[in-house]
Amino acid sequence: MSNAEIGLIGLGTMGSNLALNIAEKGNRIAVFNRSPDKTDAFMAAAGNLKGHLLPGKTLEEFIASIRPPRPVILMVNAGAPVDEQIVVLRKLMASDDIIIDAGNANFRDTMRRFKELEGSGLTYIGMGVSGGEEGARHGPSIMVGGSPESYARVEKVLTAIAARYNDEPCCAWLGPNGAGHFVKTIHNGIEYADMQMIAEIYGVLRDGVGLAPKAIGEVFAKWNKGKLNSYLIEITAAVLKADDPKTGKPMVDVIVDSAGQKGTGRWSVIESQMMGIPATAIEAAVAARSLSAMRAERAIAENLYAKLNKARSLGDPNSLIDKLEHALFAGKIAAYAQGFAVLEAASKEFSWNLPMSTIARIWRAGCIIRSQFLDTIATAYEENNGLASLLVAPAFVTMMQAATPALRHIVARGAQDALPLPALSSALSYFDSYRQACGTANLIQAQRDYFGAHGFERLDSPGEFHGPWGGIQ
Repeated sequence: MSNAEIGLIGLGTMGSNLALNIAEKGNRIAVFNRSPDKTDAFMAAAGNLKGHLLPGKTLEEFIASIRPPRPVILMVNAGAPVDEQIVVLRKLMASDDIIIDAGNANFRDTMRRFKELEGSGLTYIGMGVSGGEEGARHGPSIMVGGSPESYARVEKVLTAIAARYNDEPCCAWLGPNGAGHFVKTIHNGIEYADMQMIAEIYGVLRDGVGLAPKAIGEVFAKWNKGKLNSYLIEITAAVLKADDPKTGKPMVDVIVDSAGQKGTGRWSVIESQMMGIPATAIEAAVAARSLSAMRAERAIAENLYAKLNKARSLGDPNSLIDKLEHALFAGKIAAYAQGFAVLEAASKEFSWNLPMSTIARIWRAGCIIRSQFLDTIATAYEENNGLASLLVAPAFVTMMQAATPALRHIVARGAQDALPLPALSSALSYFDSYRQACGTANLIQAQRDYFGAHGFERLDSPGEFHGPWGGIQ
């Protein structure tokens, strides 16, 4: 009898944890993995949740065990494996059945798949899931893109397994086709910027102040009790306090200084550039990860430019630590403002009508960038209809006025003392440029007209004009 409420294909770490989460919330779930051995191992480890799990030995058996219309979650590698799985499922699933891609898909792939499934009878959901392994098991933030009807079929299951904040599920339908995966992509872009800024502050405390990892961990733990309260600050404190069981050294000191990336940060930058929206802190964070991979080159360059190294003395540590807290707070606000500006632009470009306050609210728990000021972001969008940027919302104006002087001080001292602060510097330059009514692009327009006759607008007359460049040598 078809008695599973939902199905899931792909029992890797994320898929297994999500399946157990669904089962633990009282839903019967059918599971399938290409390797039967993995399915057997999963079932053996399921404990008292085994009664809610229906393992399928074949895809046909798996599909038959789900209540129509059948929702099937794909937890397979992004890209070609998803397309290959869809081809197989199209032969087995019936009209109104739902394929749910819960991986880190490029939203453009998701939009393409929606089009390819048109007329097939099947429906599709692109679902962003944030929170890592722990979130998948105990409550992620879930960002859904698809038709309202397909979401209605799975809403009860998804809201049950999502993280909760003040008893509100951190799960929502955000719009059609690629909306959910796009929001997840920008979430990850903000995450890149947030992590990079935290790392830069760590660098100042390590190389500028001379604190040991545990002492820096105590600083972050203290900050986590104030306005910087967030998941990333919390885990940074924990990481810095941890020791390596093998050597007894601080764990962070034995980790190779080369950061990985899987694509979502890069996609955020590409899409922001395509839409003409500056997301400079995210761009700087992606570039910093790429630069971190150039370890051999960096080692050579350090020796070549040793004469440029300076004795670093950034003043009273206690005073500096207070400034660092405010600087990081200002930088984070700028990064979030950039991310939400990209979301606004995409909402218009793709006719998604993204609910900005809802996005902020479902990021308050479960996801990697959860932080206390997401409540303030949600309120800003609710109270300011058509908000152009978080930076002009009254609450954020007040916060930036208070925190930006510290950001300016830290960026300046970092430049003086050769401490690289790419994301924080980019955030400050973005903020200063954003609040400058008369910038310097008038000169760029004159240059463009001079060498390419591109034309320009005048302040005193409408229309397009050209300058008196003829005959100038």
